[in-house]
Amino acid sequence: MSGENGTPQDAAGELVAAGEPVAAGGQARGPGLRQDAFGAGGTGDTSGFGGLVAPVPVLTSSERPFVDADANTVYDTLERVFPQLGEAVERAVVDRGELTLYVRREALLALAQTLRDDPGLRFELLSSLSGVDYPADLTGRRLHSVVHLTSMTHRRRLRVEVSVGDDDPTLPSLTSVWPTADWHEREAYDLFGIVYTGHPGLTRIMMPDDWIGHPQRKDYPLGGIPVDYKGATIPPPDERRSYS
Repeated sequence: MSGENGTPQDAAGELVAAGEPVAAGGQARGPGLRQDAFGAGGTGDTSGFGGLVAPVPVLTSSERPFVDADANTVYDTLERVFPQLGEAVERAVVDRGELTLYVRREALLALAQTLRDDPGLRFELLSSLSGVDYPADLTGRRLHSVVHLTSMTHRRRLRVEVSVGDDDPTLPSLTSVWPTADWHEREAYDLFGIVYTGHPGLTRIMMPDDWIGHPQRKDYPLGGIPVDYKGATIPPPDERRSYS
């Protein structure tokens, strides 16, 4: 079966990779592809995106030289001034004009110091730090700490990303390099459970001190859980008083 522009489809009308055999019953799946808006297949998808095929991230670096001139300058400088770059960085990806360095947590502090202090880099400002949860991460490390850096000297931006597993969600705090990491790391700890060792005061910042769990993790209940805060109990939504 073919869709628009001759694109092959399976029996359920879902797009499949070019050259991929279409299995009976609409069960074909292409490598590196995710079917439908929510990964469903062969079911009544009412999202309006029944033919959507989204690429699954491939854990490889972008080809050198990068398509972005600033990305080339930053990476070339790092290769020159940070000899252990090959061991510290798992991969370097340029996407939409933005360079992301996926860094091993053991090398994070040393790399951060170089990014801040080297005259050719001068990333003086940590503008934001956030957490992300990818339960199906191909590396098995679902919790990601993402740092956005700005060089005001050279007018450049850089993303640094570190991933850890929920069995050992620890990584070094960046507060000793960029003090602006302070409250950002507290928020990532509070909502994702990422533990930043060496942080001067790693306490909750959004949720009550006695809160159980980390609400921004993908496996956290969306609702209907009883809440007990300082002796006041809030029942689940289906047990609250109805005003209708």
